[in-house]
Amino acid sequence: MEPKYKRVLLKISGEALAGEDKTGINVEMTEKVAKEIKQLRELGVEVAIVVGGGNFWRGRSSQDMNRETADYIGMLATVMNSLALQDALLAEDVPARVQTSITMREVAEPYIWRKALKELSQKDVVIFGAGIGEPHFSTDTAAALRAVNIQADIILLAKNVDAVYSDDPATNPDAVKYDELTMRQVIDKDLKVMDLTAATICMENSMTIQVFGLTEENSMVRAVCGENIGTLIK
Repeated sequence: MEPKYKRVLLKISGEALAGEDKTGINVEMTEKVAKEIKQLRELGVEVAIVVGGGNFWRGRSSQDMNRETADYIGMLATVMNSLALQDALLAEDVPARVQTSITMREVAEPYIWRKALKELSQKDVVIFGAGIGEPHFSTDTAAALRAVNIQADIILLAKNVDAVYSDDPATNPDAVKYDELTMRQVIDKDLKVMDLTAATICMENSMTIQVFGLTEENSMVRAVCGENIGTLIK
């Protein structure tokens, strides 16, 4: 199989990483992700990752807590997931670095754009944790910004659903699956693929997104090789 893209930004939701457990880190799912990333690396693809933290904490459900505090807790949740994913990759003999937007030298490198580019060129997997280091911004926005920063060819949006639908397919059996969309359609139809800030960044920078289900067999490799899976957003 020949890869269609040279450098990708993989965005993994925390919920997808939790697998069937729904919360926390599912070891089998984390190992599956690591093995597929190893396959991408063996194809010569440079891989950067942003992982969410929803399997541990969702700021918007924190009730009366101060929004800034809730968002910082969410950033720490993404770092936990980043470290777990790094550990799974190292177990597969895949060199992996964690860079965080909040300095925590004992466990990760600080985010430095040029250093990330150098590590990617050396075929190290780079995992970006702690969002963009500021409250009021989601990991979707972090993924969009980092993809633009590192000049990624595409964002691979790995979710716990297999594509973009007109409604939630879990509750609406008549929900329509989309094979291809434009970012303008995503915004106008309010399809909630990612938040408005992230969608706008992608649209303004002509960043393509491939949405697919993380649980599908070899989904990352198939997406990188240009197979028609999930939903392509141009």
